[in-house]
Order: sequence, then C-alpha cells, then structure tokens
Amino acid sequence: MRIVRFRPPRGTATGEEPVAGYGLVEGDVLHQVSDPFKGETPRPTGRTLPLDSVRLLAPTEPPLVIGMARNGEPDDRRFAPNAFLKPPRSVIGPGDPIPLPGHVGRVDAEGELAVVIGRTARNLAVGDALDAVLGYTLGNDVTARDLQADDPLQAKGYDGFTPLGPWIETDLDAGAVDLAVSIGGRSLPVGSTARLARGVAEILAYLTSFLTLHPGDVVLAGAPGTYGPVAAGETVTISAPGLGVLTNPVVVAPAAPGTPERTR
Repeated sequence: MRIVRFRPPRGTATGEEPVAGYGLVEGDVLHQVSDPFKGETPRPTGRTLPLDSVRLLAPTEPPLVIGMARNGEPDDRRFAPNAFLKPPRSVIGPGDPIPLPGHVGRVDAEGELAVVIGRTARNLAVGDALDAVLGYTLGNDVTARDLQADDPLQAKGYDGFTPLGPWIETDLDAGAVDLAVSIGGRSLPVGSTARLARGVAEILAYLTSFLTLHPGDVVLAGAPGTYGPVAAGETVTISAPGLGVLTNPVVVAPAAPGTPERTR
C-alpha cells in the first residue's frame, strides 16, 4: 500500500488553498482516504483523482524527527547508538526547494531510509519493533557539515533541510533497500540499508527505551555512503525500489533581515 499526503487542485469557486488530504496510489489514480495516523486502517472516502492532478506533499507532518548519527557503515557499530533531533519545521515535500543558507560552508545531501511510525510505542523489543512501523519513505538529511561539530541543531535544522517523500510504502523489507542518490546529475555509488550498523528494529528498540514515539513520527535510519555536497542551482534526486523518487532543487536562501553573518 502506497500512502500519500496531497493537496488537490485549486477550485474555481474560491481562491482559497485546498485542504490537504491522504490517499492511496494505484497506478495513475489516487483514492482519497481517512487520516492514517488516527489509529485505524485508512478508510476510502469515495473520492478519486488523477494522480497527476494533485500536488504531493511530505507524506507525514511529523511531530518528531529523529536522525541516527554514526550508523552508515558496519564499523560504526563500535560506537554507542547516537541519535539527534531535527525540527519538524525543516520538513518539506517532493519538488520543494532546499534553501541553501549563505556563510555556512559545505552543505551535504544525505539519502536515507525514513521510517514512519504508525502507533504509539515505548520500550519496544527488537523482535516486535517493526510492528510499530506504518511504512517507509525516502528522506534527505540535509546537513551544514562545517557547522555540525559546533552547532548540530543549526547544522541539521534549517528550514527545508528534511525533504521526505514521495509516498509511504507499507509493504517493504527494510533490511536491504538500495538507495541511489544523484546531485546535479552526478550519481553517487548506490548504498544499501544492509550496510547500516544498526537496522530499523534495533534503532526503534534503542529510541523507545528512553522516549515514546507517536504516529507520524519519522526516524531517519542513516546514510550508507549516500551523501555528497550540494550547491545552489543543482537538483538532488534520491530513489529506491518500491519507494519511488524524491527530487528537490537547491536554491539560494533569502537572507533574513538583521541576521548576523556566522564566522568560524
């Protein structure tokens, strides 16, 4: 099952922005359904739309976004698990621009598997952790690399630094997902979640040992070598079998009035 969050075409009667909704994708058709994060199986509303007539949004509005540091290679297992937070307001959807701030140095795109939580979860065991997962989508953990050591929240937390999409796939084996990343037409070596130091079940067991996860929360599992620097004017494309393609252009972020220039 492929779940999307979408905005329907603007109506002709009013100039108001249409309300976002959820849908199931079957071929080129979208079947609108009830909110999948309300604790029940999505129910059809009876409304169908051509898929190419809607704007796809980030497939969840996560209350919480968590990333995993030092989890991209098998050798990272020598380190203790290391999680970090990203602001929910950093989330954008397919096709939305990634605003590149000035004066921050190198900025990397990181192609990752994003885990979408489907039910409230605490103290999960590795053996049953995947029962808390609604499905998976593609994520881009954009990082201002030169700021990461001194200010990890700023490095990870700029507006637009967490593209997600295009859909949530509920039927996927997360153990060996091949992630392909292209930046400005340059293809990076394909990485696999099989190379992650800790898989999804172990990550969720670790996280829920000290915090409660809720429906809609997103966990970025780590970048298995799938990262590289980006520049304004380039396009970042992340793809994986079953998860589709997540594409976002990179643009120059408008300077905020009175924002001090950061120096190192």
